[in-house]
Amino acid sequence: MFKRLAAAALLAAIVVPATVTVAHAQRPSPPPGPMINGYLCCNMRTYGDSISDINYDEQGTRIVAVGTPARITAYDFRWFNLDLGGKPQRIKNDYSRNIPLPAFAQRYVVTEDPKQKMAAFPPAVRDAILAVKVMPGMTRDQVLMAIGYPVASENPSLDAPVWRYWRDSWSEFQVQFDEKGLVKTVVGDPVALSRMLAAAPAQP
Repeated sequence: MFKRLAAAALLAAIVVPATVTVAHAQRPSPPPGPMINGYLCCNMRTYGDSISDINYDEQGTRIVAVGTPARITAYDFRWFNLDLGGKPQRIKNDYSRNIPLPAFAQRYVVTEDPKQKMAAFPPAVRDAILAVKVMPGMTRDQVLMAIGYPVASENPSLDAPVWRYWRDSWSEFQVQFDEKGLVKTVVGDPVALSRMLAAAPAQP
């Protein structure tokens, strides 16, 4: 009996310092989306190292061309990071937040090279895409390659007959499609049209 009491007293006297913690090895959490290695879907404007889904045609931006090699490297809140033509970039979901980030990223980084598709387009359409402009007769895919996706907050369905875009914070333009899904006309202020509408090809 005496030995049991002595052992209990000894254990009670041993105090574990409060600062002692037990480290547990933790497996890093997987990324929320696939690390796709592919190509940029469409012409996008960068501010140097960041791109917004609104794709404003603003002073100080430069165009990263459709088909530029692209590899997703990380996901971060409303951004995804990527290596774009050998340079680090971030693309932000500013106005399409109803789309989950992985699906948003897969809009912009595609596995099929758009330039291979462009090679089969009529020369006038191909030239318009390279000039970041829209012209009547384009398909929806060709418009996307030329000027990017319309933001989902204002364009919940890509099957809609009208896509609404913004050239900048004050200048809106709309791409209108006919029943066959081809561009019928582009509507906007004169500045927007001069920047976004390709000249009609010369008639033979």
